[in-house]
Amino acid sequence: MARSLPFPRAPRRQPKSAEARGFPSREEILGFIAGARGKVGKREIAREFGLNPAGKIALKRILKELQAEGALTRSRGALHRAGQLPPVIVADILRRDSDGDLIAAPAEWDEMRGEPPLIVIPVPRRREQGPPPGLNDRVLIRIEPTGDAEGPAYSGRILKILSHQAKRAVGVFRALPEGGGRLVPIDKKARGVEIAIPPGEAAGAAQDGDLVSVELGRDRLLGLRVGRVRERLGSTRSERAISLIAIHTHEIPHVFSEAALREAAAAQEATLAGREDWRTIPLVTIDPADAKDHDDAVHAEPDADPANPGGFVLHIAIADVAAYVLPGSALDAEALERGNSVYFPDRVVPMLPERISNDLCSLKPGVNRAALGLRVAISARGEKRAHSFHRVLIRSAGKLAYAQAQAAIDGRPDETTGPLLETVLRPLWAGYAALKVAREAREPLDLDLPERKLVLDRQGHVADVIVPERLDAHRLIEEFMILANVCAAETLEKARVPLLYRIHDNPSLEKMQGLRDFLDTIGISLPKQGAVRPDLFNRILARVKAGPHASLVNEVILRSQAQAEYAPENIGHFGLNLRRYAHFTSPIRRYADLVVHRGLIRALDLGRKDALPDTPIETMREIGARISAAERRAMAAERETVDRLIALYLADQVGASFRGRIAGVTRAGLFVKLDRTGADGFIPAASLGDDFFRHDEAGHALTGSRTGESYRLGDEVQVRLVEAQPMAGALRFEMLSEGRYVKTGRGRRLPPAQEAGGAAKGRLRAGRADASRSGATPRRARVPRFEE
Repeated sequence: MARSLPFPRAPRRQPKSAEARGFPSREEILGFIAGARGKVGKREIAREFGLNPAGKIALKRILKELQAEGALTRSRGALHRAGQLPPVIVADILRRDSDGDLIAAPAEWDEMRGEPPLIVIPVPRRREQGPPPGLNDRVLIRIEPTGDAEGPAYSGRILKILSHQAKRAVGVFRALPEGGGRLVPIDKKARGVEIAIPPGEAAGAAQDGDLVSVELGRDRLLGLRVGRVRERLGSTRSERAISLIAIHTHEIPHVFSEAALREAAAAQEATLAGREDWRTIPLVTIDPADAKDHDDAVHAEPDADPANPGGFVLHIAIADVAAYVLPGSALDAEALERGNSVYFPDRVVPMLPERISNDLCSLKPGVNRAALGLRVAISARGEKRAHSFHRVLIRSAGKLAYAQAQAAIDGRPDETTGPLLETVLRPLWAGYAALKVAREAREPLDLDLPERKLVLDRQGHVADVIVPERLDAHRLIEEFMILANVCAAETLEKARVPLLYRIHDNPSLEKMQGLRDFLDTIGISLPKQGAVRPDLFNRILARVKAGPHASLVNEVILRSQAQAEYAPENIGHFGLNLRRYAHFTSPIRRYADLVVHRGLIRALDLGRKDALPDTPIETMREIGARISAAERRAMAAERETVDRLIALYLADQVGASFRGRIAGVTRAGLFVKLDRTGADGFIPAASLGDDFFRHDEAGHALTGSRTGESYRLGDEVQVRLVEAQPMAGALRFEMLSEGRYVKTGRGRRLPPAQEAGGAAKGRLRAGRADASRSGATPRRARVPRFEE
């Protein structure tokens, strides 16, 4: 069936044969890509220029060269000119201009690249069918450059409204003397766009400075949008209110429906009926000390099979959530809507009610619990020999914390771990040692990025920011879970049962070129040819380990990676260096795992009412897209909450100085990451000194035109905190360290020894506070992540 176009298109002329018109030049190929409408790939280019099979091979080579040179980029399988947005993008509508036209920006944008380009969307004079687009809508638009150096860089035409404007907004209420007030939104995208609160619409309880949730009225063509205060969330200096900001801003569902709560309350504990009895296997859970749910338990023992000398038999039990959350139920609908649990420093927004997540599906010690069990035999080198899944009833032999289990192995057992040390813990560590050999042979991406944790006091206030020690106990559970996920994917694929893979694509050529440019600035070359594999990055990481650039190189390599997601089509997992991988081990907190559990129940005939129903591939794609979006929503909410809490923690330290490192360089200024807290802040370029600082994009530096003073990515610096905006999660610094000096046309040049060095240490500038008082607002770069 032919796909209809969004608007009429001129009839395509019949392409001449390649022999008649000759093979297209690079400029012709780039010109066609820049001017084409819709998705453009190798097939469309070959059709346009009438290429024969030999020409298609040559075209493939040229396209690779253009991407390697940075002239072309690839996004979602389509090609487009580098430096330009693709012709069709997803954008968010931010505001209206003075003419009433809509102003939008790309929905996905790395702030390290500077401010996102703006797109003007003229409002049609005639009313079209359906609700009109409005502020905060997410839209699919076709764009083209305007060539306007002053105004928006692109103009656009809406193809489809993907989601309508939010019905609520969260912000700070500012009372007006004549009554009513204004809402100053927390959302950075809505910065500078206030909402009018008419007299009598403040719900009586809202006071000046309160954090409130506002129900929005209909969008107006001109003038401020109007809203009504619906809920007072608390004081702007309350840590507990800060996580509520993220919940409301990102519209994270956090109240369960009555139907879902009734289903959870009616659920009964599982019995041995239809299950194997694994209660004699001494499985133990190993989790963070403050964990409330325990959905995985592990056990290892030497393999008695003489054909597997030195090998092990591992048992991994995962809570049988599918037994309680049936397809099509109210609980199922709630879980799909949430997609995953969301973890804040002071609270958790669970995917499932506590009756399920913290009770029936929590593998508590000494209590019968339903589980989906995996038995897997591995060799002495950690290679998988065989595996099988079982529906079981278990009784955990112990609930351990990571540090507690590690202390026992290190010779400091307590009353809980002492009886388990020889019979349970030492075999577990021996099994992990074998899996570690297999991991090292596989060579997954080995990033070292310490995760900072906020320590809260009893009142919920931030007391400290720490970096918990990374223990072998953490790595043990990680390796057991990765093995279980691989087994689940293999079993479902072999049984031809639909599943959601956890996929992680290779880094794009555009990001590889950006990484190559960065590494050049610290004297490391990245080859342009050859397959990109995780061990390539690992060699770079090993080279800078323990050096001054180690932390920064780890972060930049992380930014070069694609973002992992869920999809029914498998492309493998680049970061883990695995051909097939599916999430199976956390069905309490991830809907993808629940889908995989149901698939295993269906594939192995372990049940009927709780098995995966017949599901078309399109439906699986939709589920994968929904839960991938929910995951990104959760990550953004968690990250923004940590940013706000750290900004609140540092708000009382305005004027103090801190050590840090330049983590980003843009035309507007420098991003600095503090050493101890990991907080990100911004230094406007205008505040750096009595000079005009030019952005050296290739060198990742800001350099003074007159003096030659330069600040580069990775430089160690000392900064002073000038401003903290906790509600925006923003920090603004002033630079105290003097930069390095490089030769300019009329600037001075220092001796080579100093010129080659890093930012001058100990040479601090004073009196920059006045120069730094600009209105620029600090921003945190969005960093893509891949999850194991």
